[in-house]
Amino acid sequence: MKLKDYPTLNREWDKGKIKSTTKEHLKEIGELQYKMYAQQKYSLLIVFQGIDASGKDGLTRGLLRYCNPVGIKVKSFKKPTPEEYAHDFLWRVHQETPARGEIQVFIRSHYEDILVPSVEGYYPEELIEKRFGLINDFEKLVAHNDTRVLKFYLHVSPDIQKERLMERVEMKRKHWKHKDGDWETREKTTAYLKVYERIFRECHEPPWHIVPADKNWQKLYAVSEVVLKTLKDLELAWPDLQSEIFGQEKKA
Repeated sequence: MKLKDYPTLNREWDKGKIKSTTKEHLKEIGELQYKMYAQQKYSLLIVFQGIDASGKDGLTRGLLRYCNPVGIKVKSFKKPTPEEYAHDFLWRVHQETPARGEIQVFIRSHYEDILVPSVEGYYPEELIEKRFGLINDFEKLVAHNDTRVLKFYLHVSPDIQKERLMERVEMKRKHWKHKDGDWETREKTTAYLKVYERIFRECHEPPWHIVPADKNWQKLYAVSEVVLKTLKDLELAWPDLQSEIFGQEKKA
């Protein structure tokens, strides 16, 4: 899988139609999410990866617009703390996996523990290679608990990324997002993309979805379509009434 073969912008989509369809997707996602929470049988883990300024935060906010806050969790993984460093690299991640009935969003994820060490040369290749296998085992374990794992790479072009990074410098309401280190990381984009392509090859089950991310409305549509289909494919149902007062179970 080569990222150059995937567009960062879909020029054939009609903006008006797509935005209208997306709104319906989001409303239905909200309805199904609440049913899933009530049923307490399945859960959903959504992983968002992408280079800086690919729009992970905004996408998360848009995707969950009509969801009930009950049963929704979001975790943004940063540089590991000293306590996290003292454990295995998946220790902090496993604590954040969703319980039955929940949707958990990872803004960056366990894949950062392959990306950064690979590019920066923190660990030898033998250790990195083992981490691929451990991540595959981890995702299988999560799926074994009736959790569907959806992995998205937000594919943004260099020009659009530069525009968004400059907005963080020029717009006061976005100053808080600015980090000088993002510009240093941008210089290593080619190296990071090569590692991403390796991740796509080594950790392809469940599969990755490569999402065009130059336009926010396209990004939201592409992700909402996958999430909605996943929820529809689950055997979601409102649970039966459990009541000693009425002496027997009754269907709600």
